[in-house]
Amino acid sequence: MSDSCNGSGISGNTSGRNLGGIREVEAMLVGVDLVSAARRNIEFLRIVADTRWLHEKARVVEAIRRYNELWMPLVSDLTVVGSTPPLVLPPLDVEWVWFCHTLNPVSYRQYCELKFSKLIGKPAIFNEGNEEYALMRCKEIWSRKYPSEPFENETDLDVRIPAVTDEELLAEVTKHRFLYSKFSEAYRSEIVYLIAARHRYKGFLHMVQRFSDECSRFVPASDILLMWLTHQSYPTLYAEDLKEMEGDMGKVVTVWESVKEKEVKETKMLWETAFDQPYEKAGGEIALKSEITASVKSPVHWEVSDTDVNTKYKSMLPRFLLEVCLFVKLNLATQQNVKWEFLRLRMLRGHKELKLDKSISNFHYDSWQKSWNLCCEFGTKGVVLEIFRQGGHCFKGSSLQGTVTFHWNELLRAPSQTLEREVSQQVRIVASITPPVQAPYLLKCVPDRVTDDSGAMISDLILRMNRYRPQEGRWLSKTVLDHARRECFVVRMRVGGGFWRRGGETPSPVKWEDRIIEIREGSWSYVAGSIGRAPEKVIATATPKEPPEQWKAAWNFSTGDELMIGWESSTSISSLCFYLGNQASPESSVKLLKGRKMHYQVKNIKSESKDEEIQNQNEEDEDGEEDEEEEGFVTIVRFTEENPTGKATALLNWKLLVAELLAEEDAALALLLCLSILISVSKMKKEDLGCLLTRRRLKEAKLGARDWGSVTLHPSSYSSSISSPHLQPWYWNAKAVLMGTDGADLITRQPALNYSPVEGSDDLYKRGILK
Repeated sequence: MSDSCNGSGISGNTSGRNLGGIREVEAMLVGVDLVSAARRNIEFLRIVADTRWLHEKARVVEAIRRYNELWMPLVSDLTVVGSTPPLVLPPLDVEWVWFCHTLNPVSYRQYCELKFSKLIGKPAIFNEGNEEYALMRCKEIWSRKYPSEPFENETDLDVRIPAVTDEELLAEVTKHRFLYSKFSEAYRSEIVYLIAARHRYKGFLHMVQRFSDECSRFVPASDILLMWLTHQSYPTLYAEDLKEMEGDMGKVVTVWESVKEKEVKETKMLWETAFDQPYEKAGGEIALKSEITASVKSPVHWEVSDTDVNTKYKSMLPRFLLEVCLFVKLNLATQQNVKWEFLRLRMLRGHKELKLDKSISNFHYDSWQKSWNLCCEFGTKGVVLEIFRQGGHCFKGSSLQGTVTFHWNELLRAPSQTLEREVSQQVRIVASITPPVQAPYLLKCVPDRVTDDSGAMISDLILRMNRYRPQEGRWLSKTVLDHARRECFVVRMRVGGGFWRRGGETPSPVKWEDRIIEIREGSWSYVAGSIGRAPEKVIATATPKEPPEQWKAAWNFSTGDELMIGWESSTSISSLCFYLGNQASPESSVKLLKGRKMHYQVKNIKSESKDEEIQNQNEEDEDGEEDEEEEGFVTIVRFTEENPTGKATALLNWKLLVAELLAEEDAALALLLCLSILISVSKMKKEDLGCLLTRRRLKEAKLGARDWGSVTLHPSSYSSSISSPHLQPWYWNAKAVLMGTDGADLITRQPALNYSPVEGSDDLYKRGILK
C-alpha cells in the first residue's frame, strides 16, 4: 500500500496528501471503459426519464414482448461466443428493458443460458456517430428479419393493455423507472468525478473480496453504485471481470433495497480498515434508505441544462457550485486534554461572518466522522479549519493553536478530489469536493436613485454638469445585483413627465399606459460617488395596457410575452391569478404558479420518491390553498414536448424583487414579471408592498446579505446550534436572508430619507405608482 493511503502520509499545517494511489486497487482490471460508459448511461437514463410514454404500462408490456420475442433472438443470432458483441443497438424501448434486465446479473445470465445457451453482451459504444450507425444497422437487420414488426414501439394506448407474459421482468423495469433521480446531479457526468468514482469502485471490489467472510452485506456509496450499475450493464465483461467474485457480489445491497444501520457502519469500518480513509465523500454519500432514516435530499437543485440563454447578456456571469465534505479523526498519538479545544470552519473568501464551531471532544480516535457537508460557490475559493483553545474558567477568549486551508483549485487537481491534512499534530482532516457545475442564477433588485428620461440620476451634480438644463422625466430605478453583488442590470419604471426648474414647473404623473418598465444591461457609470448614469442598452420593456374583461391588469413585454393578472379581492393577495402567453412561441406553453412549487417546495425538501412529489404537487394544485409563507412567490413552469408535465425554470418573489432562474430561463423576462406584478398589486392595494417608492440605495443587512447563496449547509449537517437562515436556500426564509435576520423591513432600520426637491414630491410617486 502506497504512502498516500496509509498512516505515514506527510503532515503539517500546510502540507497534504493525495488519497488516490492504492496499488491493490489499480491492479484490479475492468474490461469496460467505466468512465465513458457511465457518461453514456447517465445520458441514457435522462432520456428515459424524459420520455414519458416509455413508462406507460401498455408500452412497457409491449416493449418486454419485443425484447423477448424479437430483439434477444436477433442479437443472439449475431453473437459469436468469445467475440466482442455485435455492433447493433435496439430501439429505445427495447434498450430500456435490456438495460433493466442486465441490472439483475444472476437472472439475466440464467435467462440467456436457458434460451440461447450463451451469455449475450452489449457493445461498448460511446461515440455518437457509432451509436447512430449501430442503431441504423439494427433497423436494417430488424426490417429483413421481422418485416411485419415495426422497429419503433407503436402500441395504441387506447387499446386494452396486452396480457403480461413476463411478470418478473415487468417488475424489474417498473422499479427502475426513477433510477435517473439517483444520479441526476450535473457533476455526475464530469470526467474528473467519474475517474475518481471508478477508482473508488475498484477499491470497493477489493474490499468486498478481502472481507467477504466478515460482513453480511456491503452498502455502496452513490458514486460506487453508479459504477457498479454501469459495469453490470455490460454483462459479458462484468461476468469475465468478476468471475472469481460472483458469490461475493451477491452480498452487495442493490439500488432499491433498504439497508440496516449496522450494515452501513460495517461497510464504513471495513473501508477504513482497508484504506484508512473515510468511506463517504462529496458526491459519494450513502444514498440508500436505511431502516431508521431516509436519505436526505441536497438543498441545491443540481439541474442539467444544455443551453444558457443568458450568455447574450455580457453583464451576467454564471454561478458555479460544488459540494464539500469534511471528515475529522483524532490522532492516536494525541495525549493532550482536548476538553477546552474546538475546531472552527470558515470560508477562505466571502461570508466572513460564517464560523461553524465543533468541540474536539466530540470526535473519535477510532473512526472518521463527517463533520460538515456544504454546497459552496466556487468563488468562495476554499475552506479554512482552525483549532482554538478556550481560556477555561479563569481565562477569557480563545487562542489559535493551528490552521489548515483547502483550496478548491488544489482539490480539483487531486485525482480523487480528496486531500488529507493534519492540524497541530492532533486532528486529521479529509476534505473532498465535487467538480464545480453551473448553478441557477440569483438576482435581486435594490432601490436606487430617481433617473430622468436619458437615464441620468436626478441630482444637482448632474444639473451642474448639464449647465443647469432641466432633467426631463422621472423614473423610479432599481439596481439588479447577482449572487456576488455585481451590478448586472438597471431597471427603471416611468412615473412622471415634464421637468423641474427652480421656481418653475414640476414633474407630473404620467397616465397608466405610459408607466413603462425598461431593463438596461450593465452597471451604472458613476460620475461622482453614488451619482451616475444608467447603461444605454435597453434589452427589454414592459408596457401596461387595458386588460380584457375577466382580468384586472395586463402588460405587453418586448420579449413577445403577454401577462394578465387577476384577483377576486383587493384586500387579499392570496386570490391572485396569472396568465403568461407568447403568440410567437405557442408550442412552448408556460404557467405561473403561486407559491414555491415542484423542487422549490420547502416541506418536500426531505427525501421522498419522485412519484410522491408529483402526487403531492397535484394535490396542492387541486386544493389551491396557499399559506402566508407562500405569499409573494411565483414559480415559472414551462411545458414542452420533452417535459409535457412541466419543468420549473425559475422561482420569483415579486414582493422582495428576487429571482432564482435556471440557465435556460431568460433573466429579462423574470425581472419584467417581478416588477409588473409588484406594480400591479401595489396599485390594486394602494400600498407600497416592495419598497417601490424608496429612492436611495439602502444599507444592506449585515449577515449574509453580501453573499447570499454562497454557502448552503446540507440538511444532514444541521444541528440545533446552527439556525442561521443564511446557511439554507434563500427561499426557505426569504425575508430573513434578504431583509435581515429578524425579517424586519430594512426601511424601518434606515435613517430618515431626505429626498431632494429636484426629484419630485412623495405625492408624485404615490400618484405615479399607487393610484
